[in-house]
This record gives sequence, structure tokens and C-alpha cells, in this order.
Amino acid sequence: MSNEASTGTATSPTGSAGEGRGAQGIASFIDHTLLKPEASEADILKVCAEAAEYRFKSVCVNPVWVKTVKTALKGTGVLTCSVVGFPLGATPGDVKAFEARGAVLDGADEVDMVIDIAAARASDKGALVDDIKAVAEAVHQGEAILKVIIETALLSDDQKVLACEAAVEAGADFVKTSTGFNGGGATVEDVALMRRTVGPDLGVKASGGVRSLEDAQAMIAAGATRIGASSGIAIVNGEQGSSAY
Repeated sequence: MSNEASTGTATSPTGSAGEGRGAQGIASFIDHTLLKPEASEADILKVCAEAAEYRFKSVCVNPVWVKTVKTALKGTGVLTCSVVGFPLGATPGDVKAFEARGAVLDGADEVDMVIDIAAARASDKGALVDDIKAVAEAVHQGEAILKVIIETALLSDDQKVLACEAAVEAGADFVKTSTGFNGGGATVEDVALMRRTVGPDLGVKASGGVRSLEDAQAMIAAGATRIGASSGIAIVNGEQGSSAY
């Protein structure tokens, strides 16, 4: 894994939340996100330009746009992030691994995968570990990092803990709250629960519904080391963003 890609923030896997929690400091926590299926190339390039201007941590897009983003971000220091098994997680682990391998070959520094949500709801930890491990191996072979989306809105607290434990066991680098497409998004309570479960060394990404500076600060205080948001500019400007993801 490259040092640049393996950091939860600009400094460490879990990041230094006390370092720059104001609007400008929080920019380095943000994955500037555009996952709408109807997004055009012009839309994608606009997001890349914004990320370079505001010095966001990454741009997160669907796999079809990874090459475009990698080219647009060259020399900016902003990472390229993509998603796998998105947004349902309901594809076999080997298919997710194939998708992840392709994204990394196209230039993704980071991959956000959706778990087998049905397995989590059935408390089948073994199936979850197998699902995540297949993708982790593919991602790490390309020296990228893996974030595991557990889709908190669809799980009980016990299931959230199980999913986080499976992510740790399978070798993930981050756990992430939500896709933003399947009901509720990140909550302070879920971020705190996930942080307690994975301990201090894994990244925790709060994603879905983080639309203001206050939202982002609350998530970081609860233990988040990355923020996934389509409202990154509003966040760093101290404004209220839209809920569009």
C-alpha cells in the first residue's frame, strides 16, 4: 500500500481530528463525491476542479469515470476513489473483486465497497469476511486502500458491530457508514459505535447526509477520519448543502 493512499486523513490512518477542525482543515477529511448515475463528463470534471481548488482528500465516482478523474487530478495531490458493488452490495465477492481490480488498474487510489447486506442481517460473519477479504486482496495488490460500506440504516446495532468486526478480520482499511442511496445516512451514534468496535487504528468514514460544517465536526468528534459528501464546498464555506448524492 502506498503511504499516500493509506492515510485516513493527510496525516495517519485514523487522522488527527484535533488538527484543523475548522472549515479549511476539514477539507482534508472530505471525499468529494458524485455518484449520480446520470452524471456527465462535464459534471465529473467540475467536481475534480472543485476538489483541486478546495484541496479535498479525494474525488469519489462510479467506476466508469475513474480514468477521467485520474487524468483530471494529476499533479493536484487529490486522490481518486471509486465504488464497488454499489449501491446494493448484492453481487458475489469474486465479482466485486473483479470490479475492484479494474478500478485500481484504471487509477483508483481508494475503493469503497458495499458489503453483502443480507449476510450482515443474517449475522453470518463468515460470509461477510469472505466477501470483504476477496475485495481487500484485489485492492491491496494494487497498493490501494479499501473502505467497507456497512449500510448502517439497514442494520441493528449488533449487526453493525458484526459487520465492523468482519471488516477488521478481512483486512479492510476503513469502515464506512452508508451509500447514501438506501435510507438514512451517517449518524453520530453510528460513527461512535463503529469507532469503538474497530479501535483506534482503522479509518471510519461518515457518509450520507453530512451537509454542513457542524455535521462534519460532529462526525469527526465521534471518531470519523473521513467524510463522504457531495456538499463539500458548502461544508468548508460554513453553509448548508443539499441532500443530493
